[in-house]
Amino acid sequence: MNNHRRRREFIYTYACSGEELSLCLMEMRSLFGIESQSNILKSSTEIDPSRSPFIKERIEVMYEGDDLSEILTQVEHIRLYESTFKVIFVKINDLKETEKIEYQERRVIEREIGWRIEAEADVHHPDHLFGVVTLGGRWYFGKYRKSEAIWLHHLKKPREYSTALSTRVARAVANIAVPKPVGVRAIDPCCGIGTVLVEALSMGIDIVGRDINPLVTSGSRENIAHFGLKGDVTTGPISDVSTNYDVAIIDMPYNLYTHATPEDQLSILRHARRFANKVVVITIETMDQMIEEAGFEITDRCLAKKGSFSRQIIVCG
Repeated sequence: MNNHRRRREFIYTYACSGEELSLCLMEMRSLFGIESQSNILKSSTEIDPSRSPFIKERIEVMYEGDDLSEILTQVEHIRLYESTFKVIFVKINDLKETEKIEYQERRVIEREIGWRIEAEADVHHPDHLFGVVTLGGRWYFGKYRKSEAIWLHHLKKPREYSTALSTRVARAVANIAVPKPVGVRAIDPCCGIGTVLVEALSMGIDIVGRDINPLVTSGSRENIAHFGLKGDVTTGPISDVSTNYDVAIIDMPYNLYTHATPEDQLSILRHARRFANKVVVITIETMDQMIEEAGFEITDRCLAKKGSFSRQIIVCG
């Protein structure tokens, strides 16, 4: 099969802890419309692997076959001329334990493929990275791209609160809220110190922040500027929001700085219903009845756990 295909296909691998699995699968459903229990999936949706805190790598499929020999035949068509390359056998696959390809065999397969490519191999600083992987009983080969853990650069913020979301959860929430950023306008009307804003803005999502507390909005602006990002953060109640947005991300206030009563929470949700088509609610307590009372329908949900502490992340439309 040649690489001049009408529809491009990509293979993504995932890695997450047991505590993160529910959140990881929800992000997967949001980004790709499907989920996979085997930590690997194939999709025609193109996602920068560095967007997700859980995607490990991506292969843009060039060739596929029923076995390795078909891949070996096809890679002979690759012409890199003066460029160098490296081939990586992707460790994550859906093979059964009894069929797993061990380290030494993976290295042999990498070399076998490399011998068929007319170019110079360079394991340290290659111009081109290629990946090979098995999935669903077939072999796939293509351009390889490893995820860069961008959110790690955002761990230490100038202004922090202990109750803020972790950067990993915040990044996943931004992806769940805005899986396809082009043309989408988002708001975080209870933005706190801007953990979600920083992650969303770093992915190019068009989002604004707002909070009733002037102390946290100044902290949010400081955090955004610290990472060289630009985003508007205003101070004021959610009731004053007069612009319509495609999506709102609401981390329900519950910390020492903001005492939100059930009436306050319902008011927040009702206002969000007024100006947003879709809302992602983050809450430490069950509020399904309140969400429905505000006029929303729950379309997806997950639990984000950390030790004994857990947050519900609820997608509403």
